[in-house]
Amino acid sequence: MSSDGSVRSAIAALKTGRPVTVAAEQPVTVLSVETADLETLALLDPESRAPLLVSGWRAAALSLANRRDAADPAEPVLVERSEWLDPDSARSLADPGQDSERPPIGPLTPLALDSHDSAVAALRLARLAGLLPALWVVEPVPGAALVEARALERIPAEVQLIARARLPLEGLPETQIAAFRAADDGQEHVALIVGAFGGRPPLVRLHSECLTGDVFGSLKCDCGPQLKEALNLLDSDGGGILLYLRQEGRGIGLGNKLRAYALQDRGFDTVEANLRLGFADDERDYEHAAAIFKALGVEEVRLLTNNPAKVDGLAKAGVTVVERVGHHMPANPHNADYLATKRTKSGHLD
Repeated sequence: MSSDGSVRSAIAALKTGRPVTVAAEQPVTVLSVETADLETLALLDPESRAPLLVSGWRAAALSLANRRDAADPAEPVLVERSEWLDPDSARSLADPGQDSERPPIGPLTPLALDSHDSAVAALRLARLAGLLPALWVVEPVPGAALVEARALERIPAEVQLIARARLPLEGLPETQIAAFRAADDGQEHVALIVGAFGGRPPLVRLHSECLTGDVFGSLKCDCGPQLKEALNLLDSDGGGILLYLRQEGRGIGLGNKLRAYALQDRGFDTVEANLRLGFADDERDYEHAAAIFKALGVEEVRLLTNNPAKVDGLAKAGVTVVERVGHHMPANPHNADYLATKRTKSGHLD
């Protein structure tokens, strides 16, 4: 099986509560705390000794320190299994939405981590699967899904064109829609090709999927208005390309995004909420976007964005951004703090 296929299989296994072995010099076999059922955990850990692997960000939120002189919040932390740390308690620990609701916990004892590379890769796999980065570390299991740790370090961002068709849209010139499937995780991304942009670099927009904003019109973000305005700007410019990328919640997935929303209701900002969940403040990358542009024969673009990470991400993946075009939406009382956080903590430009 190809490395891409093994990553897809491992993601599917973890999401459905099955064990995955991450192969490295010191391999680990893991189960998701979030999806593994009681029967599977009891079968693979009959003596209830499996330790808990969490991200450094989550460990910091739980006031755990790794056994290092200077703990890195990006490093994995292994927590000793104790009598009170049953599956329900582990799920409660993994989910920061329950931090203020549960009684005091502990003691929590960090263990020395011998399988660092495979542990880092296992937590990355959980994030790719859209799961909380919290895993049971169990004994090796014959027949478990297998993925090489190095396959998770840098996954080739290859895409395959699935289909392309005309898509009439109200108020826009002739538009085509093209669907692409990512070779690594199997996600399907969409390109809207609006009008005809002639021989110059097209105006383009990288839009990360936002169910709450794009579909339901949520006022907590500016995603819905940005999407509509981007299409209007592509029309005004004579044409361009909008990529609709399956990167909900800055790449943490819909369920985790809603968990972050709940934390924001308690006073955390967007960045703090993602970190407390055990993710980076922004888990997105733009290599799939670059691969789609290349598949469409586009090597240079004029990028509609306020986010310098998008400019850098495309450039690193081999697509030249010849111009950055600002894309600002007015604030409302519900998203003013969100927009301020994007500027002050995420480096978005005015």
